[in-house]
Amino acid sequence: MRWCSGGGAPNSRPRSPRDIGGTSTQVALFTADLTVVERLEVPTPAAAGGGAMVGAALDAVRLLLDRTDARLLGVGVGAAGVVDAPAGRILVASDSFRDWAGFAVTAAFEEALGVPAFLDNDVNAFLRGEATAGAVAGEPDVLGMTLGTGVGGALLLDGALYGGPHGAAGEIGHIPGFGDLPCTCGGRGHLETLASGRAIAARYGERTGRELDAREVAEAADPDALAVYEDAGAAVARALLVTAGLLDVTTVVIGGGVSRAWTLLEPSILRTLATEPPVSGHPVRVVPALLGGDAVAVGAAARVRAELGV
Repeated sequence: MRWCSGGGAPNSRPRSPRDIGGTSTQVALFTADLTVVERLEVPTPAAAGGGAMVGAALDAVRLLLDRTDARLLGVGVGAAGVVDAPAGRILVASDSFRDWAGFAVTAAFEEALGVPAFLDNDVNAFLRGEATAGAVAGEPDVLGMTLGTGVGGALLLDGALYGGPHGAAGEIGHIPGFGDLPCTCGGRGHLETLASGRAIAARYGERTGRELDAREVAEAADPDALAVYEDAGAAVARALLVTAGLLDVTTVVIGGGVSRAWTLLEPSILRTLATEPPVSGHPVRVVPALLGGDAVAVGAAARVRAELGV
């Protein structure tokens, strides 16, 4: 998950973005022009519940504010799960997070810090960041995808993020039709069971008996590692083709920890896309994220800036 707050130097109108991920929470202080003033990453106490996760993020914000003489104007949060952004609440979360579904995120931040807080799904914040200052800046229609602990997606349509009537638009990681392995959401055969970091590690372990994480699998670069990444890339491409067919969105930006092994993923993505081009005749263009680990924080800070009009 990622929490993004904005902060900055005196009178610089800071905002504090937080990115709360499954393993770590990233906190950064930004000025109004989205310049990073300070940043910090701390472990996410996902097993300890929503209150503990928010508490860890708040402790990090206070520590960063103590390092500067910044005046905090607002907080943006990019959090894992399906969110009700207007209400500032988590609607649905995976079993990686205890007592997270139903948690009132923005209320907790506003009460603790005394400034407005705004909640986004972490992948929506990622896409907002990349569309504001990253790999797809200026593009009006984009699918954003993150390959990390899980697989997430977000949609930018006609220049605006589209959450759908239930806040679940873009949840591409939970599209079925990718085998029969159990997914963290309780379903089976979802894209996440092939393309997430957890899935890559598990499938490599099944083939080799070795316990490595997704990064270590990529570094191994042996035939089993290449096969697992080949399958992950092909699965991602099939999901992109579904999106292109349904929405005519043919620009895609991919980020997250697994995407750092781009040289292993890209060939199978491109091969699979080439076998079944969209009926529109416009090829799917896939680009790696430009902002790296800052994308969610930049997107959350950009949301605060837009909401406060500064």
